[in-house]
Amino acid sequence: MCGRYASTRRPEDLVQHFGVTEWRPEETLAPSWNVAPTDDVWAVLERAPREDGGGPIRRELRPLRWGLVPSWAKDVKTGARMINARVETVHEKPAFRRAFRRHRCLLPADGFYEWERIEAPDTGRVRKQPYYIHPEDGGLMAFAGLYEYWRDPAVARDDDPAAWLVTCTIITTEATDAAGRVHPRMPLALSPDHYDAWLDPRHEDVAGLRELLGPPAGGHLDARPVSTAVNNVRNNGPELVAEQTP
Repeated sequence: MCGRYASTRRPEDLVQHFGVTEWRPEETLAPSWNVAPTDDVWAVLERAPREDGGGPIRRELRPLRWGLVPSWAKDVKTGARMINARVETVHEKPAFRRAFRRHRCLLPADGFYEWERIEAPDTGRVRKQPYYIHPEDGGLMAFAGLYEYWRDPAVARDDDPAAWLVTCTIITTEATDAAGRVHPRMPLALSPDHYDAWLDPRHEDVAGLRELLGPPAGGHLDARPVSTAVNNVRNNGPELVAEQTP
């Protein structure tokens, strides 16, 4: 699974990298070296024009809450259990299949954390050692994600901004390369040549979309042990990704 990651790039840089056409500068997120479930995270998505309005498709950069709440959920607590969607079943699970066809996004990241179980040979006690996994060249990762709208029944008016919550989830796959030595699963990062097809809201062919989610190429990720300080969501800073001897 993916339960923590780092996302520290400026929104201006994300706008340029992903070719975003619409971003509200008043929407800001602080750099985070310890993104956790239920946090607001940057997402890149495309929205088709309204049928009565016309106009081109808009590629947006906007903050979404991490932890997908399906449109049919009774309350937002469902999202805490929906931070990841397995690539093997994402197209058929009731919580994700609608979003897979219609609401796909990219979630920018510098890297992500996974924990390795280490058993002490003398006592048999198990501890979890965190690792920071990131591109060797320091490049930006773009996790394949889904998003969904949830209508809060406690808010009377549809046009009230508080009536709608937009949430997201990260698609995961079998781990390869350095990540596979730490944990069996990892977030699925898309290559730039797949960005357009993945984001296109007109693309609803399930088989074609699944072809975009192939196994990641090996040989491009590095994993280094880091401090257990990352275990506490209140800790946040560049020291969390610094290498430390286990």
